[in-house]
Amino acid sequence: MKPDHIKFPPGFWAGVQQLGIVPHEVARKAELPLTITESEAVTAAQYFRIWQAYSELGGDIATAIVRLVTVFEATQYPPTVLATYHARDYRDALNRMVRYKQLCPPERLRIKEEGERCTIELEWMHNEQSGPPVLVGATLAFLLELGRRGTGRPLVARSVELSLSIGDVSVLEAYFGCPIRLGATVNRLTLHRRDLDRPFISYNKELLEILTPALDRSLDEQCSRSLPEMVKWILKRSLSGGRLDIRTVASELGMSDRTLQRRLTDEGTTFKQLLTQARHEQARECLADPKLEIKEVAFLIGYEDQNSFYRAFRLWEGDTPSNWRSEYFAVNPPS
Repeated sequence: MKPDHIKFPPGFWAGVQQLGIVPHEVARKAELPLTITESEAVTAAQYFRIWQAYSELGGDIATAIVRLVTVFEATQYPPTVLATYHARDYRDALNRMVRYKQLCPPERLRIKEEGERCTIELEWMHNEQSGPPVLVGATLAFLLELGRRGTGRPLVARSVELSLSIGDVSVLEAYFGCPIRLGATVNRLTLHRRDLDRPFISYNKELLEILTPALDRSLDEQCSRSLPEMVKWILKRSLSGGRLDIRTVASELGMSDRTLQRRLTDEGTTFKQLLTQARHEQARECLADPKLEIKEVAFLIGYEDQNSFYRAFRLWEGDTPSNWRSEYFAVNPPS
């Protein structure tokens, strides 16, 4: 999964529908295309807008959190969550959740065991952008829901701290079984450490042996991708759509344009250089496709006229697109 996109589980839409909310109404409220309800992945900005739209349609935020978390069926869990639900015990499940959450940005979790407590803090990949209160609450509530479903016991939390107002606090206190502290500097769930040793009745060794290697490979691939590579991937995907400014790309990565600029400088490159590289690489790929005319190639890599494309290509390759293509097909005849 590319880090600029978030896997959006179909189970979310199924859960919303069970609550009497039409998924397309959520899309409309979020001012997104109706087809977003069928998308496997969304950008960080779209992700937040969907959650905010659900919050506005769901009434009281606290109630919306509890209803969605409890109605979400285990059969609808994505692979990253299935690998936690079928873990050996609650500790194993939480550690897997923290690890595999990296595959589903923009939020991430930090876990710490100390004394009789286990604390889990919710953070965002980039401090410039944080999620809506309903997402914060649902993320923390699901961690407890996971323990309850996995162990088959009515577990309660020690405490919950939230940085934002979150609706009828008494609803959340009833769900978590503990006091809720608002206005905190962090969003944190504190569990009873003794509960972490409780075995999961949903433990499935065979399924974990299938899921774990695949998820670990995905995580390793994602972690090895550098920021310039991520930027180029986004640009290549967006070249023909005209969305080529640094602000748009930064938004998809969940950071400000200034932060992206600074981090690219630290990597020894610039946004403009990466845009040029993306166009050059994409031009070679498109020219290698015999079904595409050169004017189509120019359009696909973001040039409005062929002359601009020809000038750029001469700078890159020292030759015209036509000559380059002829030489390429002489060595690699089209099938």
